[in-house]
Amino acid sequence: MNRMLRLSCRWCVVVAGLLVAPLFQSSISGAEPPALEPVRLIFDTDMGNDIDDALALGVIHALQSRGECQLLAVTVSKDNEFAGPFCDLVNTFYGRGKIPVGVVRKGVTPEDSRYIKESSLAQDEGKLRYPHALLSGKDAPEATGLLRKVLSEQPDGSVVMIVVGFSTNASRLLDSPADDHSPLTGRELIAKKCKLLSMMAGNFAAEGRSKEYNVHVDIPSATNVFTNWPTPIVASGFEIGNAITYPAKSIENDYRYVKHHPLREAYGLYQKMPYDRQTWDLTSVLYAVRPDRDYFGLSATGTITVDDKQVTQFAAGPTGRHRYLTVNPEQIARVREALVQLASQPPMR
Repeated sequence: MNRMLRLSCRWCVVVAGLLVAPLFQSSISGAEPPALEPVRLIFDTDMGNDIDDALALGVIHALQSRGECQLLAVTVSKDNEFAGPFCDLVNTFYGRGKIPVGVVRKGVTPEDSRYIKESSLAQDEGKLRYPHALLSGKDAPEATGLLRKVLSEQPDGSVVMIVVGFSTNASRLLDSPADDHSPLTGRELIAKKCKLLSMMAGNFAAEGRSKEYNVHVDIPSATNVFTNWPTPIVASGFEIGNAITYPAKSIENDYRYVKHHPLREAYGLYQKMPYDRQTWDLTSVLYAVRPDRDYFGLSATGTITVDDKQVTQFAAGPTGRHRYLTVNPEQIARVREALVQLASQPPMR
């Protein structure tokens, strides 16, 4: 081997060593890439009108136990005195009873719901079966004020808001004036603190579309949010959760790690078991926390509106801030499996 070739080989070895050394040092020291910060969530729900809200809250707690999100507050758009207490008892069951719960005043659905009332009042040997500090929604803070307080305390552009019921609280937040929590209007506060609104709302099926419950029950609020909300919105339409049902077998078998489980018992109070129920609200939660796992497809960007028949319409356009979820058969199976694993995950004690 001539002298120039020997020098060339030596330089190759040196350069290779310089490139490999940091990787080798990282491997022997156990260094890992920095962990992603948990997604900061606000969960707005019409708890009591359907059972999927309860399972969706359970999924949030499972994701928080995995370090994937942080639940900042729960706000309730169902105007019933037991809706807030049920949210509080679920939070307490999962070891997070200090999460604040705010409730709507003069909301659109005050009707009683068996599962939120009976679960909140259930007792064993004279004590609450599911301990919770909030005993009546009358004692909870009003939702708009709580939303403003919580948002004002967060870093800019950090909050994902999940709305899985009516848009009442979101609309009132949007229209709220400056107050002691923030000198910003509601729209300004949202634009500064939020990065996404993930909502279960509308119907975007290719055929047979009709009005959707969360939208048509409070049309003015839904219209206001679709028109004026300043951040991107991703809607999970009726057709998404309708295609993905939560299996009764999971409710019957996967929650028996404790004698009394609020989600299992609430499921039985909502309808006579066994039944598979659609996962409408759970899909909005899953997308909000895991948007990059290919659980769903996404439409093009565009604008969602509500027509004179109370049906959501979507017009694609590059300047729009709205998109909606899509799903294929393979994704349906993956989403169902993920939701079963998360909703039935035991609390971290």
